[in-house]
Amino acid sequence: MKAVFFALLTCIAFTTAKAQLTPFELSKDKNYTATYAEIIAYYKKLARVNPQMKLFNYGTTDVGLPLTLVVLSRTRVFDPAIIKKQNKRVLLINNGIHPGEPEGIDASMLFARDLLKKHTLPKDVVICIVAVYNIDGCLNRGLSRVNQNGPTSYGFRGNYRNLDLNRDFIKADSRTTYALEQIINTWKPEIFLDNHTSDGADYQYVMTLIETQKDKQNPILAEYTSKTLSPELYRRMKLNGYEMIPYVEGMRGDDPDAGIVGYLETPRYATGYAAQHNIISYITETHMLKPFDKRVYATYDFMQNLVDINERDAKLIGRLKQEADEQVSRQKTFALNWELDRTKADTITFKGYASGYKTSGVSGLPRLYYDRSKPYTKIIKNYNTYKPTITADKPLAYVIPQAWGKIIELYKLNNIVMPQLAHDTTLNLQMYYIGDYKTAPRPYEGHYLHTDVQVNPADMAVKFYAGDYVVYTNQALNRYIVETLEPQGVDSFFAWNFFDSVLGQKEGYSAYVFEDVAADLLNKDPELRKKLDDEKAKDPKLAASASAQLNFVYRNSPYSEKTYLRYPVGRIVTPTKLDLK
Repeated sequence: MKAVFFALLTCIAFTTAKAQLTPFELSKDKNYTATYAEIIAYYKKLARVNPQMKLFNYGTTDVGLPLTLVVLSRTRVFDPAIIKKQNKRVLLINNGIHPGEPEGIDASMLFARDLLKKHTLPKDVVICIVAVYNIDGCLNRGLSRVNQNGPTSYGFRGNYRNLDLNRDFIKADSRTTYALEQIINTWKPEIFLDNHTSDGADYQYVMTLIETQKDKQNPILAEYTSKTLSPELYRRMKLNGYEMIPYVEGMRGDDPDAGIVGYLETPRYATGYAAQHNIISYITETHMLKPFDKRVYATYDFMQNLVDINERDAKLIGRLKQEADEQVSRQKTFALNWELDRTKADTITFKGYASGYKTSGVSGLPRLYYDRSKPYTKIIKNYNTYKPTITADKPLAYVIPQAWGKIIELYKLNNIVMPQLAHDTTLNLQMYYIGDYKTAPRPYEGHYLHTDVQVNPADMAVKFYAGDYVVYTNQALNRYIVETLEPQGVDSFFAWNFFDSVLGQKEGYSAYVFEDVAADLLNKDPELRKKLDDEKAKDPKLAASASAQLNFVYRNSPYSEKTYLRYPVGRIVTPTKLDLK
């Protein structure tokens, strides 16, 4: 009887242990990534037997399924408001934004289990894990990354709307993006990690790293990340056997010998959006050609190191975040776009492989190749200094007409404080007229992006209506406010076509009718006549075109649309008393 009893216990123990193994671990060659169903089933089983873990569902993604957030809390407190009152840090880990880059999905399943099993949850850090972000792409399983060494099958980069979700954060076209922004603005993490797999050159490292570009990060946070957090992550990963280097974006394509360039993640990207919220952010980029199991274990070790340092520096990180928020609320001038400063570079040690050119078996022309039998170590340049190309001084407040509903919705989602006008009100304020812009000839992520935007400010009286929104620029989220509402911003709402309807003229004239009206206007208004003559003297094309001259008179007449090309968001630049509700 005892033998039967012990056999039963052994069987139960074995079954329980096996049940805790991830699909990745259960696979024969560790070259398998979990399916969506396996991911959710695994976390549900883990949550049922671990009171320090809880699952939350947010929103409805484009494929109709909720976004699952795994929360690990040592004290079993799962209310984000209480967690903040307890002065604990929140680390948010995002996985599968590109499901063909799945290491984070499998590493996080291992990581969550081990923290619970070994009773090593941090005391001062609550860990939030997005189980798989791009659910749509995860369900669309197959082989699409021909340049990648495993796993045997994986998800697709685009979601159900064929959007790259890591280009969607400012525009938020996807319902999935709405759900993640809800998570970010509810849990308010101090640190954000987005797990990826690289493309590009071949080299010896299993993992490379993108951190928020130092010159566009809040300087208070940049000081800590560049001098303390990032160096410590590099040091610990080397001890783990996974020496890292910054993400290999070559100055000359896939050839790192000419130097590498710091990645500029503007607000369309997850980490660029996080930087607007003063969140310290990292992107792991495991190397596509390394074995899948090594990529998974390197991601696991990186997460463990990030948690450990966050726990060690929890109080410091909290204080720095608060100081950064306060500094941004007082900040007056904001960068709207940046460019690489090619005159400044550091040097780093780079471990690569000899490369060269040989005859292509496809075209018969020279093609690049790497020779892994010839590893090398050399010093290369690291270009990681960016300078602002466009800046803007914030107004005291912006006024957003309620007609622009998606902007209002996104601002509410991002916890922007914005009272409404209590009554119809005529305000003396500054408006922009769009002077010039370039538009991409082909769509990018569903939009024809505007660039090189020129604005002409004009002081005027404009009527706004009861219910229109006032956004004061004394908020910790000033970066998000200014960078989205100033049209010249690289990822402004104007750049992403939110305001394209103001670019169309609604009224016009019949030339044969307006000819007489225009002549009468010129006869009665000597200043208008002089203005036309002066412009004709400067512009031969205008002087030679009857229609252009007629249009010039129209645009300078009382009949011209005052709202044509007028950016609808007003800028209050002088103290103004408003009746708000």
